[in-house]
Amino acid sequence: MTRLLSTLALALAAVFSPRVNATPTTPRNPVLLVHGIKDDARKMEPMARYLRGQGWDARTMSLRPSWGQKGLDVLAGQVADFIGENYAPGAKIDLVAFSMGGLVTRYYLQRLGGLARVQRYVTLSTPHHGTLIAYLLPNAGCRQMRPGSAFLRDLNADAAQLAQLDFTSFWTPFDAIIVPPRSSVIAQARNVRLPIALHPLMVWQSRMLGAVAAALDH
Repeated sequence: MTRLLSTLALALAAVFSPRVNATPTTPRNPVLLVHGIKDDARKMEPMARYLRGQGWDARTMSLRPSWGQKGLDVLAGQVADFIGENYAPGAKIDLVAFSMGGLVTRYYLQRLGGLARVQRYVTLSTPHHGTLIAYLLPNAGCRQMRPGSAFLRDLNADAAQLAQLDFTSFWTPFDAIIVPPRSSVIAQARNVRLPIALHPLMVWQSRMLGAVAAALDH
């Protein structure tokens, strides 16, 4: 069912997605897209294909395991390894991260030296201040996503360093996975509220695709 939905979303995106300027005014960095909980690289592939169609070098990766069995700090090490293995040393890249992937990539940025590699950073429905839904599972990753967790207190204690990035956080007031939805709002970002009906649509909906492209062209 997940694969069928992804295929359908890709087809709809190809037909209805907005177009952005095909001749960018600034050089475009390669873009890495990182998925959320219980997903893999296929989740972000419709968005990656849309961005490729607009002229970006967009890649996806899979976090393993992705159901919270391991801490988000461990998964952040996988992001660091992927970037080290797939991009030229010292070359700037842009990051787009969905939901849990936003916290994984924040750990990479704030604790694993990622600030030196990343120029533009886009999060989609990321629980920057936690989500009450994380109480439904007792595993390591979900415990870290609970409001007030030691993991979040540590990241938010020096979140000011994220202000050096071109940082955009997209969120929807209708999010039933990020509870409360305004947990996606963070002081260091350009916070953009979009009335998108469901959490998964934050990576598929045509308005979202165009908004991400615009943020990467900012």
